[in-house]
Amino acid sequence: MSKPVEDIQRYRGFLREETQSAMLYTALAEHEPDPRLAEIYRKMAATETRHADVWKQQLLAAKSDVEPPPLSWRTHALLWMIKRFGTAAALPLVTGQERDAVHAYATDPTARAAGMDVDESSHARIFSTLQGTGTGIGGAWLAQFEGRHRATGGGNALRAAVLGASDGLTSNMSLVMGVAGANLSGHAVLLTGFAGLLAGGLSMAIGEWLSVRSARELFERQIAIERGELQSAPAEEREELALIYEAKGLDSATAQALATRIVSQGDVALDTLAREELGIDPKELGGGAMVAAVTSFLLFSVGAIIPVLPFIVGNGTGTILVSILLSIIGLFVIGIGISLTTGVSLIQAGGRQVILGLLAAATTFGLGKLIGGRIG
Repeated sequence: MSKPVEDIQRYRGFLREETQSAMLYTALAEHEPDPRLAEIYRKMAATETRHADVWKQQLLAAKSDVEPPPLSWRTHALLWMIKRFGTAAALPLVTGQERDAVHAYATDPTARAAGMDVDESSHARIFSTLQGTGTGIGGAWLAQFEGRHRATGGGNALRAAVLGASDGLTSNMSLVMGVAGANLSGHAVLLTGFAGLLAGGLSMAIGEWLSVRSARELFERQIAIERGELQSAPAEEREELALIYEAKGLDSATAQALATRIVSQGDVALDTLAREELGIDPKELGGGAMVAAVTSFLLFSVGAIIPVLPFIVGNGTGTILVSILLSIIGLFVIGIGISLTTGVSLIQAGGRQVILGLLAAATTFGLGKLIGGRIG
């Protein structure tokens, strides 16, 4: 019984992708200076060649041509990038290509029967690991990289706090100045300022809650998938983990022994696979979305309350000037916080923050004057 045309076209498409992937991995192996990493690329090329042979057999059974189509322009470009700029330059694009293959094989019965979806998933994760470490070579270099990464953790938290306060101050100062420009009463400006604080703070809190909650649900789903793969295909998971350890600098024998010992330990294996393959710390999944939401609300509110404070006790032009002065001080302090996380000079970071904030406030104040005058 002859195969439908759609099946033959699909087989030829898969053959083309596998053939081109094998060529890419071979090129990566040829241009990779680290012999351990080059060996990983050669193993992956052999896997892709084996996949290509499966599709050739399908085409032969369908009495169709088994010659793969010409190379795509994308493959030509990737091969050129590897030769010209080295292996690291092509990793992001190759990683995306492997992820596409995972999706394509997930619904193909022939590919699933041959275990191709598991192989491609393994390749995608290995490339993600290599991409995350720059090149994936050298244990000492990797340790230095991870040390720098951990050292920036506090800086990232400070940066998030500074930017949260900056959002609150800039947005509410612009809102208050726009309403003040319309010559509304101090009571109206005060009410608008507090409304802006609550609206913006709640919006930030809800967004943060959804972000943390969605991320946790995604991680839990990925861990559940990993648990299923560990139960259904422990050999593939062991090989995948061994390749990752080789990419991190271990020799093949040590990596295989370590992966074998870990995969045989149940929950320990799942915890390790989640960390090494997915980049997820299972112990951090319990981080409270509500805590993140409240923190985001408070950080926004700290900035947003500054331009509103003078209108609690005053009204008129003098109160507007005091509000602007307090906002300038707040913007400059925020700029100082930014300089701590970026290394930019204090004057540059603070001055830039003040100028941008005043430009936003001047725009809304002018708009308020224009609209308020026309309405009046």
